[in-house]
Amino acid sequence: MDASLLASVSRVCPFLSRSSVSTLRSLSTFPGIAAQQTSQFSSISATSTADATATSALFSAAVRCPVMQKAIAVQGLRRGISSSVSQRHAIAREVDSIQQPSILPISFAHKTKESISKREELDLAGLFPDGIASRTPKKTAKKSAVTHSKPFDYEVFYEEELNKKHEDRSYRYFNNINRLAQAFPTAHTGTGEQVTVWCANDYLGMSKHPVVVDFMKETLDKYGAGAGGTRNIAGNAQLHLSLEKELADLHKKDAALVFSSCYVANDATLSTLASKLPGCVILSDSSNHASMIQGIRHSGAAKKVFRHNDMAHLEELLQSIDINTPKIIAFESVYSMCGSIGPIKEIAKLARRYNALTFLDEVHAVGMYGHHGAGVAEHINAMDDIDIITGTLGKAYGVVGGYIAGSTKFVDLIRSYAPGFIFTTSLPPPVVGGALSSIRYLKKSQTERYGQQLNTFKLKDRLEKLGIPVVPNPSHIIPVLIGDAETAKSVSDELLTRYHIYVQSINYPTVPKGEERLRITPTPGHTKELMDKLVDALCNIWEERGLKKVTDWEQEGGRAGVGMGKAVKQLVDYKVLEAVCIAPAA
Repeated sequence: MDASLLASVSRVCPFLSRSSVSTLRSLSTFPGIAAQQTSQFSSISATSTADATATSALFSAAVRCPVMQKAIAVQGLRRGISSSVSQRHAIAREVDSIQQPSILPISFAHKTKESISKREELDLAGLFPDGIASRTPKKTAKKSAVTHSKPFDYEVFYEEELNKKHEDRSYRYFNNINRLAQAFPTAHTGTGEQVTVWCANDYLGMSKHPVVVDFMKETLDKYGAGAGGTRNIAGNAQLHLSLEKELADLHKKDAALVFSSCYVANDATLSTLASKLPGCVILSDSSNHASMIQGIRHSGAAKKVFRHNDMAHLEELLQSIDINTPKIIAFESVYSMCGSIGPIKEIAKLARRYNALTFLDEVHAVGMYGHHGAGVAEHINAMDDIDIITGTLGKAYGVVGGYIAGSTKFVDLIRSYAPGFIFTTSLPPPVVGGALSSIRYLKKSQTERYGQQLNTFKLKDRLEKLGIPVVPNPSHIIPVLIGDAETAKSVSDELLTRYHIYVQSINYPTVPKGEERLRITPTPGHTKELMDKLVDALCNIWEERGLKKVTDWEQEGGRAGVGMGKAVKQLVDYKVLEAVCIAPAA
């Protein structure tokens, strides 16, 4: 055998790599297993070298190899060695009499699988009466645990799932509402009828502000409508980098990273970070947003849920975890459906004591609180106490998108590992430009956020005096408790059709069953006249329908904070508002 050929083949074949030339020579002259057991090969011509070695120990070793056994078969067909049925059966018995190796090197096994599939594609199964496939070990297909008498009906399944939503009154209806930029907060419905919007998250009306709109138009003309790809492929423009620098400065962090939405930001960040931290445990507030809950699920990390804003319960859970185990405390500043505010300083203190990271969602607070609009953490001077801050560009800032802010290495970790960032087309240049201009404007202007807070204070005060059941809270959210899903939807519909006022009803699973509500969000653009119409409409509906007021809820023991004797002070002081606010017409 040529030495160079042997050396080349030995690198691929585990058998040859372990066998010396002298061993191979001896095997070629020693009788093989089949030769000792049967004379089926006796009629094969001995004049051919291949024929001479067909009964040798080397041949027996070769047929043990999943690759060589097929090669031998192919050569046999070409030379006419196995032309008869009896000879084919002899080869079959030779192969079957030898146990196949159970373990092969990965690279070798891969080549074997590929080789077998190629042989089958070339229709060489005719070598055996019942085909090569029958001689090749196969995985037995698992029988289905469920046997259906007829094919699964997908459409019926969809209908059944939707019926569940209809039955428990949690089915969501989307109203056709088209907000008019030049007539904020007015919109028109699908029929063209004009209504006043009282539930938008465009809290400050920045979506129609000239500073934002004009810059977006300029950017659109200059850079076009789309980003052109992911951040890694043509979608990483100077605008994106400038926006991230502006956001890092806003929250006094080293770095920031922009996402397509804050839902994606929360999901991607929590799932990536918690999956990377060894043995991580996440402690989550029971009222956290769905995006955070989803991120925790996707991380696969252990989770402990503490009662809403309950610091004693949080500390109890922290004490149950080893001090050296990585931990993340995930919570929000403003909880959007009830309006409560997270105890940021208290949570940060516990995090330091028990060696945990803090993850603060400021989605409903950025632009709204703090001297520069950085959120509640800035308002109470606690930004330095928080490790990770997430926020949105789609509420107070008036456009769309989300972001995270934190240390340089943390942000780079998420940038490098989070699929939700890496594989998503980046925000369009006009959107990024609009967000950038909105943030810069609200860093300096107090007028919009103070105007919003003033209108919130006035509306809460008026509803409280009339006994309309507002869920007590210190923020800019005004949840009006109804307590029944069907009734909440019906009241929302009546406000829209009868009074031309749009206030969306909020049902389970966004809020617990029995705590269904209307969610009202005043803006600086809601005048006294508009507020009068809203208050009158609510009073009429409550009286005509006999809906529960605060005293009624009190007699039942209270619900969702209503009728439970809670007196909540507003986060932003009314006297401060009067002193510094350039108030809207009210």
